[in-house]
Amino acid sequence: MLLAIDVGNTNTVFAIHDGASILVQWRCATEHERTADQYYVWLWNLMQVNEIEDTIDRVVISSVVPQVVFNLRVLSDKYFHCRPVVVGKPEVELGVPVRVDEGTLVGADRLVNTVGAFDRYGGDLIVVDFGTATTFDVVDQDGAYIGGVISPGVNLSIKALHEAAAALPHIDVSMPDMVIGTNTLLCMQSGVFWGYIGLIEGVCKRIREEHPRPMKVIGTGGLAGLFDRGTDLFNGIDGDLTLHGLVLIADKN
Repeated sequence: MLLAIDVGNTNTVFAIHDGASILVQWRCATEHERTADQYYVWLWNLMQVNEIEDTIDRVVISSVVPQVVFNLRVLSDKYFHCRPVVVGKPEVELGVPVRVDEGTLVGADRLVNTVGAFDRYGGDLIVVDFGTATTFDVVDQDGAYIGGVISPGVNLSIKALHEAAAALPHIDVSMPDMVIGTNTLLCMQSGVFWGYIGLIEGVCKRIREEHPRPMKVIGTGGLAGLFDRGTDLFNGIDGDLTLHGLVLIADKN
């Protein structure tokens, strides 16, 4: 069985794939101090709870936090007796081209999303990922990653607003009933929600103007479903796009 690990700036997702589908997935906070032994104890207990008894014999890792990769490599070697596939390493085949400026380091999560999206939806795509950063990844007709846009993530913006303005509370992300807020909380919720709707619609519009062919827009990440309620921009919402890409890359390698 395959253990797919997606390390984000805030959370890390572990998923077990049996060759046909994802059996289960778990999420924990991303902490670069966590050791391989700690990862294994946590995973072993979760596998027992979910009655997963088959042996993990393959591991694939996508990480935007380089400090975490070492201990995940040790986890793979010590407990699963295999060498992990680490997305972004020169020897790892993606199956799609990467056409960006020479010397540019593209985030592993963006490459994985490109692979997964091209497999499911074909080319000429904009993949909007609502993570710690909100990213827009452009997938060309042949599946190539050709660049994109990086903007601050929704929760990061809320945190900055709260910390920089003493009188403003910390809020949850939600879709308000009206754009015009009648109190501070509703004003902030409206600004965050409709502000990000304006952001994603505006950025996607400009990307489409620069691209020679019509494009579909696919949303992924934890908040994609919420923002889909406020716009008709998205052609699809895909919650497990990154994991699907990781499985494809693992199979190719």
